[in-house]
Amino acid sequence: MSKILVIDDHKSIRNTLKDILEYEKHEVVLAENGIEGLEQFAAHKFDAVLLDIKMPEMDGMEVLEKMMETSPDVPVIMISGHGNIDTAVEAIKKGAYDFIEKPLDLNRLLVTIRNGLDKKELVTETKILRRKVSKTYDMIGESEPMKKVKAMIDKVAPTDARVLITGENGTGKELVARWLHEKSHRAGKPFVEVNCAAIPSELIESELFGHEKGAFTSAHKQRKGKFEQANGGTIFLDEIGDMSLAAQAKVLRALQENIISRVGSDKDIKVDVRVLAATNKNLQDEIKNGNFREDLYHRLSVIIIRVPSLNERKDDIPLLTDYFNKIICQELGIQPKSFDASAIKALQDINWTGNIREFRNVIERLLILCGDTITEADVRTYSMPLT
Repeated sequence: MSKILVIDDHKSIRNTLKDILEYEKHEVVLAENGIEGLEQFAAHKFDAVLLDIKMPEMDGMEVLEKMMETSPDVPVIMISGHGNIDTAVEAIKKGAYDFIEKPLDLNRLLVTIRNGLDKKELVTETKILRRKVSKTYDMIGESEPMKKVKAMIDKVAPTDARVLITGENGTGKELVARWLHEKSHRAGKPFVEVNCAAIPSELIESELFGHEKGAFTSAHKQRKGKFEQANGGTIFLDEIGDMSLAAQAKVLRALQENIISRVGSDKDIKVDVRVLAATNKNLQDEIKNGNFREDLYHRLSVIIIRVPSLNERKDDIPLLTDYFNKIICQELGIQPKSFDASAIKALQDINWTGNIREFRNVIERLLILCGDTITEADVRTYSMPLT
């Protein structure tokens, strides 16, 4: 059941709208002027508002502006017996969901309310989803190296520039890619990840570009590749340094022309995809050794973001410890434990060759095997895998 606020200085119109909306199973609150309407709006959570433009004491446009300041996602439908196109345009510019003239067409009114409620629900669900995504892919760290990475993401994400993300294994290159996507205008579209190192070289072209039925022995039906699946969104080519030269040539064409073709077909398919790539290899060395195309490197590396190793940002270890303490204990169904100062110092003294991935494993091991307070001795004992 939706809760709707009706603000109109005509009692007959208020009561008529109340009867109609309650018949449609909505909860209705009435207000006879703008001041009362704002008081009700502040006191309750409404799913939609019907607001008369011309009222004594406070004009409907002023009421609309105040509502938009505090609750811009609530659909406000303006109604007026003295409206014109200019008035309607002004109302929409100020944030109104729609404008309906009196005498009201009840069918149109109900359809508009339904659409407004659907939009509000969609906006709410999107915000919840983004909060979940943000929590799942948190980038923890306030050290100078991490501040530089975050600042670069904020600058680059709104563009469609291709980004090459470099760094050691376990540093969080995928997190950078996901944040570039989440902070871009493509955030509501697919984010498709391809681990180039995990796919056999003979299958990488089919994986990326798809194939037609009968293209090869096991191709029993037509299949869309990752580029098509990511159309409108972002494709993340992880460990691109392990991609075969043949597949590199096709990726280059996709980047140059925004066109792909499935294996077993000569038909061109137009795609709109932002490409992000990552590698732990030195691609300049790979180019010298003949393992990577120089022209593809230059296409991919419009922007280069280097993710620092954990050893380069040990100032973040207290924050990372607190973060993993909370999420791992939640996963294990136990209460978070405490790390004393000596334990934190001991964690900072370790040479983290496996970066964040190794660090998370050590924290999980400590949480499982140690008491309620984790000490320096515990860290010294359990920082290496048990044998």
